[in-house]
Amino acid sequence: MFLDKKILLGITGSISAYKMYQFIRVLKQKGANVRVIVTPNAKAFVSTTILSTFSEHKVYCEFVEDDLWQNHVHLGRWADLFVIAPASCTTISKLVNGLADNFLVATYLSCPAPVILFPSMDEDMWLHPSTQHNISLLQQRGNTVVEPSTGSLASGLNGKGRLPEIEEMINYIESNFIRQSILAGKKVLVTAGPTEEPIDPVRVITNRSSGKMGYAIAESLYMLGAEVYLVSGPVAIKTKYTGIHLIQVNTADEMYSACNQFRESYDYAVFTAAVADYTIPNRSDKKIKKLDQDLQINLTKTKDILGTLGLQKLPHQKVIGFALETDNAVDNAIEKLTKKNADLIVLNHLSDTNSCFNQDQMEVSFISKDEIQKFSSLSKIEIASKLSNYIIKNWLQ
Repeated sequence: MFLDKKILLGITGSISAYKMYQFIRVLKQKGANVRVIVTPNAKAFVSTTILSTFSEHKVYCEFVEDDLWQNHVHLGRWADLFVIAPASCTTISKLVNGLADNFLVATYLSCPAPVILFPSMDEDMWLHPSTQHNISLLQQRGNTVVEPSTGSLASGLNGKGRLPEIEEMINYIESNFIRQSILAGKKVLVTAGPTEEPIDPVRVITNRSSGKMGYAIAESLYMLGAEVYLVSGPVAIKTKYTGIHLIQVNTADEMYSACNQFRESYDYAVFTAAVADYTIPNRSDKKIKKLDQDLQINLTKTKDILGTLGLQKLPHQKVIGFALETDNAVDNAIEKLTKKNADLIVLNHLSDTNSCFNQDQMEVSFISKDEIQKFSSLSKIEIASKLSNYIIKNWLQ
């Protein structure tokens, strides 16, 4: 998403400035073009040589260097986004008052691009009425100010004032500034993870699923502008973007009910969840004790989420199902496509070398009524991207 984006990074005099080394590296890895400005006070905390090495460009600080004037106007107009991180209390005050006594503030005043600030300071400074007043003025003028995190501070105290983690900063920027609008106005329903069918208060029947595939698809479609509702069984992962509507469930019946409420409102539905095929109708309220004899459990079928929504879909709706097969894989997937009235089946090829459980590289096929596309050795993020592109190419109207 950052590919070829021009990011101008302003670093101010805060002890958390050292984190910007990694911030620049991540931006560069994502394909961004990065330029860096430091305030004179920031030089006490970071090396301009290292910043220049990571960004692959010179670092700006003074108006005149080697008897040459540095063009802050040109630099401000170059940027697609101006990120000031960490933003110190002093710099925030100067931005509010237009005190252009350093290169960073002068560039800010010349920059027509969106500006986002990540403040970092001690909690008392952050909470001081002067700082809060300045923050309010910056926001009124169209700047985005992200509240600092809470935790251990340089003063030795614990409170609000920490710079967010690099991953959190990147995710925030992606979600609020890099997100595209290709699928704007489209509502997407995604299911992910396993379900758990209780036997007793401590035991369940479940399927092996990390939820990574469904979460990757939800995030990919969200970043293309869609309104995404993610119905997730119990997993150990979280969504990267707070804009995704997360609905957490446990059982197959709960997942069915959550999905059913969207049966007439979604445009695209992607069912990746490993829903249990059977449940226990007479689960025990107390832990079942281990006995000398064998234990028999009666199972009943769960509701078919994909089949039900597929058969009920409206003309404009498209349904995508996932299939995991161990034999006659393609034939079974084609049969599922027809039986469930789906528009596409993503077939996971289960083999000795491709288990698809808790691993990144997978072998899949996209199976529709018209064609079969096979892909080898793709990560779940790459599969999500290909599926998003398939939706755009074939169904976007």
